[in-house]
Amino acid sequence: MDNANQLRSKLRNRQTCLGSVITFTDATVTEALSGLLDFVWIDTEHNALSLETVQAHLMATRGTETTTLVRVPWNDPVLIKPVLDIGADGVIVPFVRTVDDVRRAVAACRYPPDGIRGYGPRRPTHYGRLGGPEYCRLANETIFIVVQIEHIDAVNNIDDIVRVPGLTSIVLGPNDLSGSMGLMGQSRHPKVLQALETVITKARQAGLFVGIGIGDDPAVLMEWADKGVQWLTLGNDYSLLLRAAQQVSEQVRAHARSRQ
Repeated sequence: MDNANQLRSKLRNRQTCLGSVITFTDATVTEALSGLLDFVWIDTEHNALSLETVQAHLMATRGTETTTLVRVPWNDPVLIKPVLDIGADGVIVPFVRTVDDVRRAVAACRYPPDGIRGYGPRRPTHYGRLGGPEYCRLANETIFIVVQIEHIDAVNNIDDIVRVPGLTSIVLGPNDLSGSMGLMGQSRHPKVLQALETVITKARQAGLFVGIGIGDDPAVLMEWADKGVQWLTLGNDYSLLLRAAQQVSEQVRAHARSRQ
């Protein structure tokens, strides 16, 4: 709960928050990045990460202020519940299209009477040391609930989506959005950019935080920050690794060639 509130506090104080998408199974990558980044986005939608692996990544942030967001594979309470029970600070629910989709996502993250989440947390209760109605109330208020706007239907329904009670944030998905608009692979197409900017405006007006996962190009990231995006991924773990390896190897090889 503390780390979810840390991210909220930073965003409310107009701090641009930065993170990385986690795809590796080895939790030392998260441990190494924790403290440097404001959040990690542990991605189980497109990567082979088991619950045990996710839990290890969550544990790797302990003692830091790095917030853990887990993108689940689908908008399903069966997938959301165990992620919260092992201690995720928040969830990212992909590919919502309607207001009812968003309501279901929020309900899956919250205990009754605000939602349908079943009770059985382990790490969040410090292994049973916490509990009761006060814990459930705080959990409902604290969980960082994000839905991903990556379909044109969601863009068309954005006025109602941003008004769903309990929703914390939206995150933009330019690539899948472009596909839903018949422009697959054209995330920079003017029509796609216009749709994304509309979503940013509507979400910010409703008091929701806005995030994006768009790669590791600093110029592009700064462009989206200028457009009103408040939290951004600096690419994923392997893209950062490859970018650093390429930069260092190119410099060393260029130096070596100059000495020949």
